Amino acid sequence: MKQGYFITGTDTNAGKTCATIALMRYFKQQGKTIVGMKPVASGGIVEKGGLKNEDALLIQKNASLPLEYPLINPYLYELPVSPHIAGENNPVKLSEIIIHYDILKKLSDIILVEGAGGWLSPLNASQDNSDLAKALALPVILIVGVRLGCINHAKLTYQSIRHSGLTCAGWIAVCLDPTMLKVDDNINTLKEALSIPLLGVLPYLEHLDFDLLAEHICI
Repeated sequence: MKQGYFITGTDTNAGKTCATIALMRYFKQQGKTIVGMKPVASGGIVEKGGLKNEDALLIQKNASLPLEYPLINPYLYELPVSPHIAGENNPVKLSEIIIHYDILKKLSDIILVEGAGGWLSPLNASQDNSDLAKALALPVILIVGVRLGCINHAKLTYQSIRHSGLTCAGWIAVCLDPTMLKVDDNINTLKEALSIPLLGVLPYLEHLDFDLLAEHICI
């Protein structure tokens, strides 16, 4: 049976892409075929063939089959600012993203769709990531960047996901700050506060090893 998840985070730089790639590796280890999307991205690098986003390139590289870049990342803006500002002359259209999504979901057992920024970060003048997740009708995996302030951010984001009417399949803790005190206590507090499964705790690594991180995930 086809599965899909919308990956959202407590904030920008909460570790969504790190968790997305770890999830892709995890599902591959389970014998599943996997593809991913980064429908909207701001900030790119000049690669062969034009402007591309580093996060989207990682998702492309880790798919189970070769995919054309524009299929994975239909909206890429050069300026590293919010898409609703960067895309003033080419605003995000959810209908266009759905077309790409429908193509991709037919190609694999599982598809992961990584949002841009946090749950309520705007994508255009009137719609945000929550609207995209609702349009795709996907269960949500919440990525919590474990750092000072994460408890408040995680609880607020979870409440908003529930309010949207979508299912929150679980959450993943991504340890971002090697100097943070009482990391385990913070994670345990969130385990009590969030009435959804903890799907994994990704440790801080100075050099990313996605296969190692995948070993810390259990769905």
